Amino acid sequence: MSVPPAPVAAVIPPLTSLSSCAGCAAKIRPDLLAEIVSGLNTLKPKQVLVGLETGDDAAVYQLSPTQAIVQTADFFPPIVDDPFVFGQVAAANALSDVWAMGGTALFALNLVAFPKELPATVLKEILAGGADKAREAGVAIVGGHSVNSPEPKYGLSVTGTVHPKKVLRNVGAKPGDVLVITKPIGTGIATTAVKKGVAPQAMAKSVIETMTALNQKAGAVFASGKFKVNALTDVTGFGLLGHLWGMTRGSKGVEARLELERIPIITEVASLAARGVVPSGTKSNLSAVEKQVRFPAGLPEAVKHVLADAQTNGGLLAAVPAKDAKKAQALLEKAGVASWIVGGFEKGNPGILVQ
Repeated sequence: MSVPPAPVAAVIPPLTSLSSCAGCAAKIRPDLLAEIVSGLNTLKPKQVLVGLETGDDAAVYQLSPTQAIVQTADFFPPIVDDPFVFGQVAAANALSDVWAMGGTALFALNLVAFPKELPATVLKEILAGGADKAREAGVAIVGGHSVNSPEPKYGLSVTGTVHPKKVLRNVGAKPGDVLVITKPIGTGIATTAVKKGVAPQAMAKSVIETMTALNQKAGAVFASGKFKVNALTDVTGFGLLGHLWGMTRGSKGVEARLELERIPIITEVASLAARGVVPSGTKSNLSAVEKQVRFPAGLPEAVKHVLADAQTNGGLLAAVPAKDAKKAQALLEKAGVASWIVGGFEKGNPGILVQ
């Protein structure tokens, strides 16, 4: 009697091979998005403290004189092939928006798009990774929504709270402020290099550590009230230049200044950019913002791409009065958070000067 052949195990393609754009690089470019949402006839009751106006990291809705809700949603296609790590990165990235508003994250809902062709075990690993980061942050995942989709996507809708008078906006920078950032940039270029198989092994490990690191401790320091924070945002899909432009444009009478030598960059990212390893989202970011930036004469295009690189769960970017800068950095260091002063703000017309 013949023995039936053993079933052939399904071949699971690398998750990033199913992504049209990886991670936060999948965002619609900021100038186009602003055009799309401008003029929308949306209801805005007086309880809405933060809405669409400045493209802030989350919405804020006041419930009482002492309590407001912070609400955000963020999801994207795979930026790494490991399902568990993808879940970790996506969850950490979504949670960051609440901390960038000075809030405390309370609970979250899973947002899932998943191909029918992939084994359910892959999705289970993605959700396990998200649950791992939410648990680390002390945030309950209490439900969610899923749809079938040829391209996998994952993220969270996160609900938090903040005191109405302690909301930290992405606008409000003042002349004399310094710019503090809490993570190196370059994750978009680095993950593109990993996908193409040209990334050094140390870089592959470093970029995952950067993207999975929670911004919770940094957010708590900036929200502590122990020093003044005039503006705060997180650096994600629009890149350092894009998010800084949003901060500058929405503030009054200031020009931002970036000092190239002070900006932390993931090791090898600059050399990879010089070799043309640049994701499409990063190129779109530069195209969207370059008219607002004064670059040094002869600055290589690769350096511009690094500054515009689409980040996934990048660091927090804060405008802090110069007199409070040392205290801010000392408190961040005490909390185990690295930080760099990368520039500042001066009186002038909205724009960015790169030196």
